[in-house]
Amino acid sequence: MARIKKDFQIVLISAFLFLVFCSSCGAQLLGMCKFDSIYQLGDSIADTGNLIIESSLGAATPCSRLPYGETYFNHPTGRCSNGLLMIDYVAWEARLPYLNPYLKNGSDFSHGVNFAVTGATALPTSVLAARGVITPFTNSSLDVQLDWMSSFFNATDHAEEVKDALFLVGEIGGNDFNNAFLQGKTIEEAKSFVPDVVQAISHAVKRVIQYGAQRVVVPGNFPIGCLPIYLTAFETNNSTSAYDEFNCLKDFNDFAEYFNERLQQAIEDLRNENPDTAIVYVDYYTAFKWLFSDAFFLGFDPGSLVKACCGVGGEYNFDGARFCGSPGVQACPDPDRLVSWDGIHLTQKAYTLIARRIIHDILPHLHCYA
Repeated sequence: MARIKKDFQIVLISAFLFLVFCSSCGAQLLGMCKFDSIYQLGDSIADTGNLIIESSLGAATPCSRLPYGETYFNHPTGRCSNGLLMIDYVAWEARLPYLNPYLKNGSDFSHGVNFAVTGATALPTSVLAARGVITPFTNSSLDVQLDWMSSFFNATDHAEEVKDALFLVGEIGGNDFNNAFLQGKTIEEAKSFVPDVVQAISHAVKRVIQYGAQRVVVPGNFPIGCLPIYLTAFETNNSTSAYDEFNCLKDFNDFAEYFNERLQQAIEDLRNENPDTAIVYVDYYTAFKWLFSDAFFLGFDPGSLVKACCGVGGEYNFDGARFCGSPGVQACPDPDRLVSWDGIHLTQKAYTLIARRIIHDILPHLHCYA
């Protein structure tokens, strides 16, 4: 009887994995939208190389070194993961090439441009500095990226392509809060930034609509309390009230939900103002939590959900002074078993699974008809 039960469990798990990984194998669902191009604004969740090109400081950041890129490219590309990002999977699903970074001279931009920059913020760095928050790696905030986009469109004739393009505004805003928290701001102080961050994102959506965008995707923030960098920086002995069932910090996840709710309200206002434009919110928060709740079935190690694959030290395998890419810091032998790559960013597998889920979620709202 025990043998039959075990065999049934194996069959059930295999069936579940087949549905997750193969229900859309080769389908490339976004292909039905017939996008000519994709334009991406954002930060390290989407940057395919702008930061490491932008400056000598950017070129010296960890994402410019192995083991970043080791899984897919076998060399670093400026992507802050072991391989592909969500935007890469989105492009593949749309039957388009991977997006080249805007700052890469001589690139083919005929099917879109990636303007995202690792470390970028939604608010201008000068605004954040006036509030006591320093942006360490780049000044290429959302307004700068929008100016790049404007210059690109003004210099080229992409009017027809824009009508059949997908625009992704974010994820952006996460670094405004990451920098604030890690530089000592309280949750209440960070909440005072939320209206301005949301307004900056709303302004960006309005600008891309002015460029002719008809389909705009706006992601929210992840449950930041589940990231090893937060769990290490704000570790507490008050385990009963501070942590949830996944050992994530509840207060920081509650803050992420607070921000996401206000962003969704702003998106609803934008929809009412622009009824002919598909403006779609992407729920990164729920998609990320799904990786935790269904970790075993998705192939992750349930005992390592809040540990970094590439890192060293402590309960979460993370030390900000010895970051992934530093001498002597190695990646885990099987990144596909972990959600977190370096304590801040996710593994290729985690990004791919989230991308698959959100594509299924947003596709009905993009008004694409085969």
